[in-house]
Amino acid sequence: MSRFGEVKIEEVLTYKVAPAWNKEKVCQEQGRYKEHEQIREQALSALSEKQRQGQGKRRGVEKVQDRERGGARYRIRLAGRTRAKRKGRCEEKWAGRAKSGAGRGSATTAGAGSSHAVFCPTINPAGPARPRLQVLWMLWLLLAVLLSPWSLWAVEECTWQVVLNKFEMVGTNSVSDHFFDQEPLDTVDSLFGLLVDAPIDPDEKYLGFPYYLKINYSCKGESSEALVRKGHLTGLKPVVLVTFQSPVNFNRWKLEQLQIQMEAAPFRSKEQCSAEEVCVMSWYTPMPLKNGSVVMYVDVSSNGLGPFIPNKRFQVNINGFLKREQHNKLRFTVGNELFNLIPRYFVNVSSRPLWYTVDQAPVLILGGIPEEKSILLTDTSFKDFFLVELSIDSCWVGSFYCPQASFTATIYDAIATESTLFIRQNQLVYYFTGTYITLHEGNHGSESWVRVLPNECIKKLCPVHFHSNGSEYIMALTVGKHEGYVHFGTITDGHVSFKMLPRKQSVCERIQVVVCSVTWAVYIEGGYNLLLLVETEDNGARKNFLVVSYNLVTDSLEVVYTIPKFIPDARGLEFLMILGTESYTSFPMVPKGMSYNPFNSLMFIWGNFLLQSYDNENFIYLADFPKELSIKYLVNSFHGDIAVVTETEEIWYLLEGSYRVYKLFPSEGWEVYVSLQVMHQSSLYAPSETMVTLFYEDSSLYQLVYLVNNHHQGQLVKRLVPVEQLLMYQQLSSRYLLPRQRSHSKLSFTNFCPFTVMRLRDLPNPQIYTRQERYRAKPPRVLEPSGFHTKNSLAVYQGLVYYLLWLQSKYDKPYADPVHDSTWRWWKNKKQDQDYYYYLASTWQSAGNVHIDMANYKKIYDLKAEYQLPERIFLDKGTSYRFSIFLTARGHSFKSRPEPGNIFQLQSQVDLGVVLSDPDCTEVVVKQKVLINRNSVLFWITLSDKSFCFDQGISGHNLMKTSMLVKVVGSAGHCFQNTDQGTRMQGNLMVPVLIGCPPGKRLAFDITYTLAYNRLQNKHFFDCIQVDPEMPCFLFRDMFYPFFLIQDLVTGDSGSFQGSYVLKVVGGGPTLDTIKEYSEEEIYRFNSPLDNSDSLIWTTKNTTTKDSAFSILSHQSLGIEWLCLENSPCHDAVPHSIYTPEFFFKVLVSNRGVDKSTYCDYQLIFLLHIHGLPLSAKRAFFILMVSASVFLGLVILYIIICLLLPLMVKICNILRWKINNIITSESYYTYSSSSRDFSSTSETKSSVDSKVSSNAGENKAEPDETMKKKSLT
Repeated sequence: MSRFGEVKIEEVLTYKVAPAWNKEKVCQEQGRYKEHEQIREQALSALSEKQRQGQGKRRGVEKVQDRERGGARYRIRLAGRTRAKRKGRCEEKWAGRAKSGAGRGSATTAGAGSSHAVFCPTINPAGPARPRLQVLWMLWLLLAVLLSPWSLWAVEECTWQVVLNKFEMVGTNSVSDHFFDQEPLDTVDSLFGLLVDAPIDPDEKYLGFPYYLKINYSCKGESSEALVRKGHLTGLKPVVLVTFQSPVNFNRWKLEQLQIQMEAAPFRSKEQCSAEEVCVMSWYTPMPLKNGSVVMYVDVSSNGLGPFIPNKRFQVNINGFLKREQHNKLRFTVGNELFNLIPRYFVNVSSRPLWYTVDQAPVLILGGIPEEKSILLTDTSFKDFFLVELSIDSCWVGSFYCPQASFTATIYDAIATESTLFIRQNQLVYYFTGTYITLHEGNHGSESWVRVLPNECIKKLCPVHFHSNGSEYIMALTVGKHEGYVHFGTITDGHVSFKMLPRKQSVCERIQVVVCSVTWAVYIEGGYNLLLLVETEDNGARKNFLVVSYNLVTDSLEVVYTIPKFIPDARGLEFLMILGTESYTSFPMVPKGMSYNPFNSLMFIWGNFLLQSYDNENFIYLADFPKELSIKYLVNSFHGDIAVVTETEEIWYLLEGSYRVYKLFPSEGWEVYVSLQVMHQSSLYAPSETMVTLFYEDSSLYQLVYLVNNHHQGQLVKRLVPVEQLLMYQQLSSRYLLPRQRSHSKLSFTNFCPFTVMRLRDLPNPQIYTRQERYRAKPPRVLEPSGFHTKNSLAVYQGLVYYLLWLQSKYDKPYADPVHDSTWRWWKNKKQDQDYYYYLASTWQSAGNVHIDMANYKKIYDLKAEYQLPERIFLDKGTSYRFSIFLTARGHSFKSRPEPGNIFQLQSQVDLGVVLSDPDCTEVVVKQKVLINRNSVLFWITLSDKSFCFDQGISGHNLMKTSMLVKVVGSAGHCFQNTDQGTRMQGNLMVPVLIGCPPGKRLAFDITYTLAYNRLQNKHFFDCIQVDPEMPCFLFRDMFYPFFLIQDLVTGDSGSFQGSYVLKVVGGGPTLDTIKEYSEEEIYRFNSPLDNSDSLIWTTKNTTTKDSAFSILSHQSLGIEWLCLENSPCHDAVPHSIYTPEFFFKVLVSNRGVDKSTYCDYQLIFLLHIHGLPLSAKRAFFILMVSASVFLGLVILYIIICLLLPLMVKICNILRWKINNIITSESYYTYSSSSRDFSSTSETKSSVDSKVSSNAGENKAEPDETMKKKSLT
C-alpha cells in the first residue's frame, strides 16, 4: 500500500529542458558553423522527404560479432553522450536583425514564466495560411538540435575498450580470451622468492589469477595506437574498479559487497617496433577472482589526466558452460556453436522476453529461433554472443493427457540462473548445470541436458527474478492430467528439485470449479506466497479470470481478486480506480500475465490492458494504454521503469509512481531520432530491422536488434533505446504556441517541468548504507626510466592483489586482532623498515627491479558521496538515512498564506512527495525551507526504520525488500537533464531499501581487553607452559570476564558490544583433536542453571529471564566461574603430562532473543583454552595413595640401604679378595707344571726361570703363613 509523505525529493538537476535557448549565440568558427548548417539542411530535407513519403516501421536483422584489435564484439554508442567543447566561441547579440541561413537562430527568455520564446528570423510568414507549415519546420529544426548526438559539436568522442587476456597472451594484439579458468595459478610464487629486502613475507605462498584485463581507448577518426601513446605520455592511467556480486547461497559463502580498485600498468606490445621506445602499448590489470562470485562488473575511468574519456562499465562473467579439449581448444558443453546467422532465424520473427535471475546470472540465453533447437548465449550481456545448437534429443511425448497438436524444434522458454540453464521445447523441460568451481567447490557440472518432470506436460515456464533463502526458483505450469497444479522448482548449488503445489488438492478443486487453467504464476518470497492467474469457465462456457494466492507454508489458498470481464470506460481520464461501480466498455478483458516488483510491492496484470496494485487487492486501470493492443511481455528494471512490448512489436513506457503510459515505438520522435542516426552513418540502425528482445541493464533500456543493410547483409547488435529523447520530443512537439509579434511569428514552448534546478545535498558517506567494502591496489613501481612494466612485474602485481583478497577472506576469525584491519598482519612487521625499502628504490637497488609500496595496498573506509543516491541502502533497527534536496522553482511559484495571529507564511508551489512501499515498517520525515531570495526550496528528508518489522537474522541473510520513491509532483515525463553520460530524467527517484542485519557486521572475541581486564581483576595471569599467542590460556580457578567487539568490516568501526547475550558451551575436549560437538540435550545440561543433574560447566551470578533457560550476560556481568561438576565432560580430566589438566571449550555466543537493540543475530563460535582443572576426589585420593605408597617404599628402601651398607661393603671386599686368590692360585699351578716339561736352552732363559721360580716360592710361602695365622686366631 502506498502513502505520500510530507513534501520531499532529491536528485541533481543543473540544466533546463532547453539550455541552448537561454542565450543568443553566434559561432565565429566558420568551418564549424558551415558544418552545422549543412547538417541542419540535411535534417530538414530528410524530414521533409519523410513527411511526403509517410512513416513506416523498421525491422531488422543481425550479425555475430565484429572484433577490432581484440576488442569485444559490440560497442554501444549513445547519441548525445559526449561533452561539447566550445573553444573559440563568443556570444553576440542579434540586435533584432534577421540573418538568413543562421544555423541556430536566436533565443531569448520570455519573462520569468514557464515558457521559452525562440525568434526565427529566417522564416517570415507570408500570411495566416502557412503557420502550421512554419511550426513544423521550426519543430524539425529544433529537434535536429535537441535529438542529434552531442558528437555533432564535440571535438572527439572517446570510449574505453576492455578485453580479457591470459598470462601467456599479455602483449599480444587482437586476442581475446573467454573467462573459463577458475583456479588460481602458482606460477608467480617463484618470483616472490627473488624479492629479497622487500616488504613481503617469504614464508607465505603467493598465487596469481589466470587472466588480465587489457585496456585501451579509441576516439572517432583517430588511430587507437597513437591515442594510447598520447594518453600515456600525458599521464593518463586507467582506474579499474572490479565489483564482485555476492553469491546466492549465503549458507556456503560469506555475504559481502566487495570491490577492489586497481590502477592499470602500461605494457609494451611484443610486436616488432622500429621506434626507440614504443609503437604499440596497452594497459593491464589483474582480473581477480573471488570464491562465490561468478558475476563481476568492471568500471573503467580516468585518473583525471590526459584526454577526457567517459566512464564505462563492462560485465566480465565466468562462463561455466565451456570445456577444454585437445590442442587447448574450448567448446560448449550445452551443444555445438554455429557460425552462420541465417536471416530466417530473425527476420520478421516475433521478439521474446529475456528471463534470468537479476544480478546473479553470468550467462544469459534466448530461444525463439523458429524450427531450430538453437539459442543465443552470452556471458557479456549481449556485448558479444554465440549461436549454439543444443545437444538435446528433441523428442516429443504425446499421449491422451498431453494435448500437443504438432511438433516443433523451437526453444520456447529459456531461463538462466546463477549456475543452471532451463529450456522448454514442446512440452518437455530440460536443465543444464555449468561447471563453477568458485561456487560449488568442485566439479558439479552436468555432462548433458537433464530432462525433468518426465511424466508431465509443461505448457509454460515462469521465472522468479530474485533469489531468496539461499536458493533460486522457477515455476512450471502444467496442462493435461495435472491441470491446475504448479511445479515449483528450487535450485540450490546447482541441484534442482521440483514439488507439485498445492499439496493436497488442485487449484480447481480448491476454488470449487470444474474447469480451470493456471496461465501465469508469480512468487513473492517475503510471504512465501504464490500469486496465480487462473482462467475458469462456467456452465455457459464464459471465461472468468481470478488472482489466487497460495501460501507454501500453510498450504492455504484464497481468491484475492476477480478481474472484470470488460475493460472499464475511463472517459478521458489517465487512470481509474476499480471500485465495481464504474461503467464498462464492450471490449473483454483478456489477461495474459503478471509482473511483481518485490521492492515496492507493485503488481501489474497485463493483457489488452494494464492494471496495477500495491496490495494485490485494490487495482488501478491505466487508461493510456489502448485496449485494441495486446501486451506480449513486460520488462521491469526494478528501479522505477517499466517497458511494455505488444504483439505488434510496439514499445510503450511507464514510470512507476505515475499513471501515464508513453508510446516510444513507432512514433514521430523515433523516426526523427533514427533519421539523425542514419544521417551520421551509425552502424546501429539500418533500413530493415527486427527486434529480437528488449531488456534493462543498469537501469537503461536496451534492444537486441537484427539489422539488414542496403547490401542485404545482416548483423545482430545491442543498442540503447533513447527513452529520454523520445519523451522530450513528445513534450515539445505537442506544447507550442505561435503568436505574432510585430512582423514576426514567435514560437513559444511551454515547459511543464516545475523546477529548473534540482540538486542533492548533505548526502552521508555511502559505505555505511551501501555496505560496499573497497580495497585499493596499485602496481609495483618498476625501476625503468620509461615506466613500462614487464611480465615479471605484472606477475608480482597479480600476486599482491591475490594476497590482498586472501587476507580479506581469512580475516573473519573469532579472535579479534589488536588493529581492526585485514591488512594489518601483512605489514605489521615491515612498517619499521619502510624508509629502508624506499631508499633501495630511490637508489635503483630493489630486487627484481620493482618496489612495493605498502601504502598502495589497503582498505578504504572513507569513500565520499557522488551527488547521487546510492544504488541501494541497508537499514538496521532504528537507523535512518538523511539527505536534502535543493529545488529552484520555475517562474514565480511562491505565495503567502495568512496564519492565525495575522502572520503570513510563504508557501511554495513546488511540491514533493514520498511514496513508501511499506509504511508500516518505515517512516519518512520531511522538513521544508523556502529560500525566497533564490526562488528555491530546500527539503530535508529523513527515512527511518520503525524497529519492529524484522526479526533478528544473520548478517546479510533474508533481508526484507522495500523501497522509497521520491518524486516532485508534476515532474514525471516532463523534467530532463543533460549530462556527459547523456540525457536523463529528473524528479522521480526510486531507492531500494533492505531492512535487516546489514552485511559486513560481526561479533568478535576481544582477547586483548579480556586479558587486560582479567589480569586486573584476578591480580595475576598464568598462561600455559606452551604459550600460543593466537589462543592464550585462562586459569580454571580464576573468574573469567569475557568481552566482545562489534566490528564493521565496511566502515572500519570497532567498539565494545554493549548488548545482552547468551553464552553456551556447545563442544569440547581435552585436546584440539578430540573436540566433540554436544547435542541439544547436552548443551542444556551443561549450560542451563535450571538443570539439576550436576552437569554444569560454568555458572554466573546473573539471572535468567522468565522465558530463557540460560543465563543472560552483558559487558557489565560479574564474571564466569568454572565448575565442571560431576556429570560434565570436563570433570575428572586426566592430565597428559606432569602439568595440570587442560580442556578446550567450544563456546557459542549469541544475542538472539535477548538483545533488542539490533536486527543482527550475532553468532560467534570460538575455542577457549582452560588449564589448571582440578581432579575429582576419587582420582585425587587414588593418586595420593599411589604417590604415598611409592614415596614410603622409596623411604624404606633408603633406610635399609643405609643400615646394611657397611656390612655389604665388607662382604663385597671379602668376596673380591677370595675371587682374586682363586684366580692367582690357578695361574701358579698351571705355570709350574708347564716349566717341568721343558728345559731351558740358554743361560739367559735359565736366569729368568730361576727368578720366576724364586718369586713363585715367595708367593707360595705367603699364603701358607697366612693360613697358619688364621688357624691360630
